Amino acid sequence: MFVLGIESSCDETAAAVVTERKELLSNVVFSQQEHKAFGGVVPEIAARAHLQRVDDIVETAVKNAGIGFSDLSAVAAAGGPGLIGGVIVGVMTAKAIAAVHDIPFIAVNHLEGHALTARLTADISFPYLLFLTSGGHCQILAVENVGKYKRLGATIDDAAGEAFDKVAKMLGLGYPGGPMIERYAETGDDKRFDLPRPMVGKEGCDLSFSGLKTAVRRLIETSGTFSEKDKADMAACFQRAVSDEIVSRLKNGIKMFKKLYPDGKNLVVGGGVAANMALRRDLMALAEKNGMTFFAPPVRLCTDNGAMIAWAGMERFLKGSVDSLDFAPRPRWPLDPSAKR
Repeated sequence: MFVLGIESSCDETAAAVVTERKELLSNVVFSQQEHKAFGGVVPEIAARAHLQRVDDIVETAVKNAGIGFSDLSAVAAAGGPGLIGGVIVGVMTAKAIAAVHDIPFIAVNHLEGHALTARLTADISFPYLLFLTSGGHCQILAVENVGKYKRLGATIDDAAGEAFDKVAKMLGLGYPGGPMIERYAETGDDKRFDLPRPMVGKEGCDLSFSGLKTAVRRLIETSGTFSEKDKADMAACFQRAVSDEIVSRLKNGIKMFKKLYPDGKNLVVGGGVAANMALRRDLMALAEKNGMTFFAPPVRLCTDNGAMIAWAGMERFLKGSVDSLDFAPRPRWPLDPSAKR
């Protein structure tokens, strides 16, 4: 079986084809460069860029997979959450393909795409503990099955990815911020600046990065001109503070998870910040200390891509979960609808 996945929820226009055997036959990603001048994604510009690129990206993904549209078993698209203009482009494209070729249409929660990506590249059984950090989302979840998630904690303000982007902008490192912070941190002293860890030592699994971001801004403002060495040291200190807080929150999350699912043994990370190698090392060490196995997708599958949507679509398709063509794109779409916020 072949499932085509389309992703357009932020600033990547992407498409991929997977099989039920976990074969990734193609994965085409176009990252919009227009937003660098603004230091962040401009929704209207993103939507227009998706509209201009999506047909070529989809056609290339199908061609690279060595199949035709008539060979597809289903087509999936990120139906939200995300920038609604871009989401609409991907959903309408998928619906058109489904209608023309008389195949099922599957609306995939963008977050579920990240949540299930590790299962495309590794043999991971349910349930597992997930740290999901994607764009404006930062959550700790118990993944019980496809479509079944229990949120144990979430950010109460900024998400980790947002904080990376904002601190990188403060330091003049460019956009996107995550890769630039990581690059500068490699040569920096992560003990030079005293930065807060807002939630370390507190109960529960909720996270917070707004205070950390503000502390960085104040240090920059009071320090005058920042040299390249200063930037490297601040990047290293910020990255260390973020990782320390995530590890602290996941320590509590592991305890909660093991009480709920005594047989659960896997800790999984997904989303753009999961590409950060320093964080991966810290989470791997945390998993080992707690008798768990750590899994992370390949770096190229952490940031937004079509493969994650195609695979989540395949998982849903195999369970008989498909959607009608009157599905409405959603700017908000929580994985755990019972979560209070």
